[in-house]
Amino acid sequence: MISGLMAEVERRAKEIRLSPEELAKMIDHALLRPEKSSDSFRNLCREARKYHFHSVCVNPAWVRFCAEELRGSGVKVVATVSFPFGQMTSRMKALEAMEAIENGASEVDMVMNIGAFKEGNYDYVRRDIEAVVKAVGGNVVKVIIEAGYLTDDEVVKACEIVKSSGAHFVKTATGFGPTGATVPHVYLMRRAVGDDFGVKASGGIRSLHDVLLMIAAGANRIGSSSSVRIMEECLSRANE
Repeated sequence: MISGLMAEVERRAKEIRLSPEELAKMIDHALLRPEKSSDSFRNLCREARKYHFHSVCVNPAWVRFCAEELRGSGVKVVATVSFPFGQMTSRMKALEAMEAIENGASEVDMVMNIGAFKEGNYDYVRRDIEAVVKAVGGNVVKVIIEAGYLTDDEVVKACEIVKSSGAHFVKTATGFGPTGATVPHVYLMRRAVGDDFGVKASGGIRSLHDVLLMIAAGANRIGSSSSVRIMEECLSRANE
């Protein structure tokens, strides 16, 4: 089954025709490593301006800095919430998300409480997400389910909870878990949420080929720290 799915997704990926401008608007340009300082984030924003990415995705401590760097550019700031483990209390997640919005973020990527989900405490997981959705007042919320820890049935259940909670996207991974984005997970997530909901693929996406596979599988947003390389590949192909 997996081999058949991969062959179909590979076929679809070869048929995708995206302009560099269209691709850039699908990318959240990420810098989430803890040892990076202001020069790295200044460069992140410079790259985001150059390529006109949808956003930069950063930890909350860097939201205000990036919002100032990107003022007037049209590039948004995405803040992570309870990253990367999802183990903060719901109240703290809500406060972190609220402060990020106040500091200039337009979207938040929160991590689901994976342990609570794994033990079947679905009501808690839903309320946890709802607390963040309520706190950000209509701004976009993406929920990271860390699919590498989940069975296929659990991926579907997590997607159902995310969609019912008022969030806007379900997202594959933090990049700090057991796997990054995979074609089978993205395909399963898209089938679970339907066509009218966001699916963000993130974690280990390093090339244009990776991006096209994720889009072919059903992603409509891409998170990557290799965004510049991806765009250079896209621009090169567009000029052939």
